[in-house]
Amino acid sequence: MQSELETIQQVYNIVTEFIISYSFQILGAIIILIVGAKLAGWLGRAVSKLCEKKNIDITLSRFLGSIVKILVLTFVVIIAIGKFGISIAPFIAALGAIAFGTSFAIAGPVSNYGAGLVIIISRPFVIGNTITIDGVSGVVDEIHLAVTILSTEDDEIITIPNKHIVGEILHNSFANKIVEGTVGISYGDDPEKAVTVIQNALATIDDICSEPPPQVGIEAFGDSSIDLGMRYWVPTKKYFQTLYQGNMVVHKALQEAGISIPFPQRDVHINQIKN
Repeated sequence: MQSELETIQQVYNIVTEFIISYSFQILGAIIILIVGAKLAGWLGRAVSKLCEKKNIDITLSRFLGSIVKILVLTFVVIIAIGKFGISIAPFIAALGAIAFGTSFAIAGPVSNYGAGLVIIISRPFVIGNTITIDGVSGVVDEIHLAVTILSTEDDEIITIPNKHIVGEILHNSFANKIVEGTVGISYGDDPEKAVTVIQNALATIDDICSEPPPQVGIEAFGDSSIDLGMRYWVPTKKYFQTLYQGNMVVHKALQEAGISIPFPQRDVHINQIKN
């Protein structure tokens, strides 16, 4: 019991001595950290807003703001450590050794950060664009150094590591996505009339883009029908909604115009063989 009390007393003495000796340094370091954190956040936001006013892309603006914030915070931490009279050289050396030892383990994440930096600087796409890569498609919601986040019409969130974007074939259709469809008409109907009917029907849908205008024409000559192709652009977040609406108005318009949509037919001839 006596030894435990002595140990507690020693710890108390050490803590008390440390507080007495470094109380002003600790208080100064805390004040520096608080003020520095607020200053870093303010400068980061100021840089982002300034870049946006200069019509710099929002992704690049946020990136530059984050860089400024990190740099200011780094200097603040160095100043705060200096209040205790501690040299930061050993810390830098230790960080270098740790980074070297873990470089192989973090090769994947580091490559993602490098790819993210390439995306932010080269800007092959920006927030709000519709991109398709390796069969995955969606609207770009966020671009980070490590990952790019997409969203779909079904409110799905798709997270893609940036190393899987850089160096791959990338399709960027900006804010819209193309709808491609086919409808067959009878060989007895006038295809020019049918094309006009379809174009007028598609023009009644507000979500279909007028620039570029919808494309309608003869796509192929089938066994039972003349196949008319339809191509038009719609907002990515309303792709299926507009596709279904477009098919419905085209079907109704063709019926009202007296243009038939034939089903496959075959003529079967039976030859009787007399013995």
